[in-house]
Amino acid sequence: MTLQLYYAPGACSFVPHALLEIAGVPFEPKLVKLHKGEQSSPEYLALNARGQVPVLVDDGAVITQIVAIVNYINDKYAGGKFLPTDPLEKAKALELLAWFNNSVHPTFTHVFMPHKFSADKNTHTELQSFNTALFRGQLTEIDALCAKAQPWIGGADIGPLDLYALTLMRWGGFVGLDPKGWAHLWPHANKVAQHPAVAKAVAREKLDLDVKPVKA
Repeated sequence: MTLQLYYAPGACSFVPHALLEIAGVPFEPKLVKLHKGEQSSPEYLALNARGQVPVLVDDGAVITQIVAIVNYINDKYAGGKFLPTDPLEKAKALELLAWFNNSVHPTFTHVFMPHKFSADKNTHTELQSFNTALFRGQLTEIDALCAKAQPWIGGADIGPLDLYALTLMRWGGFVGLDPKGWAHLWPHANKVAQHPAVAKAVAREKLDLDVKPVKA
């Protein structure tokens, strides 16, 4: 099989994982066990020197970074149904996807893995406290987006924004932000997870939407 997706359960790689299932594209899912450090193995670093997931490999060509992978799947395998075709509307959808990826996602990382941003353990508590409040505000913004979904965040078709919203909501549970506490995001995420194709990715990754805080 020429199309491979390297993913880790519950990571942002869930977004392209589910998109490939929705598109009905034959692909080989390649599990990367982050907790065992497989992303830092020489074999994986030869594939992606940054040691991150997801990685999409298409006939030997390697593509990294969520926004690039989503755009590639949309253009090559999904007939353009995951992103608007109108140039301005597509730009606005990518604008929101980029915000999810380059702002909301790193905020969570500051809470969950403060050691990535400071070697001084004395600053970790402050990093976590400050960024938890910031992440709560960002999830509130996503909750408002879900309230206006028609019926999906990007419009008529389920797409990457819905999948990333589900992912970010789950992560909130890890840091004490109850996923069920979002009046619009919680039901929207459940609707996303129950989509037949998305459910395949949810089952493969063994995801639970009602995530509990990680014990120290």
